[in-house]
Amino acid sequence: MRNTRQKDLILEIINSSYSHPSASEIHEKCLKKIPSISLGTVYRNLNLLVDLGLIRRIKMNDNIDRFDRNDEHVHFICTRCLRIVDIHDDFFKGDINIGNNRVMDYEINFKGICDKCLKKEGEI
Repeated sequence: MRNTRQKDLILEIINSSYSHPSASEIHEKCLKKIPSISLGTVYRNLNLLVDLGLIRRIKMNDNIDRFDRNDEHVHFICTRCLRIVDIHDDFFKGDINIGNNRVMDYEINFKGICDKCLKKEGEI
């Protein structure tokens, strides 16, 4: 795998972000350091980084994928505002076994209504 300046920058942007950016948001940040980078280059590198297991793709209901660091955590996704909340819990750290099966990778997304939307609607 060849390291490129574009791929390194994209990985740096995702690993330093807690906002779960979309490809277009990543592209906007890349343009500040590499003004000639195309959105297509960003998409190609995102797909490669996902395939290599260096980042995670979060599929959203609005069909705009979001990207995240590949560390041990799961997500809560609000079905109203599409906010993504990271959930870090000891259950998701280290080796996970289900019966006699060792889990090598997982993708867990809890979906519901976030506290901000519930407050806005007067439900809490």
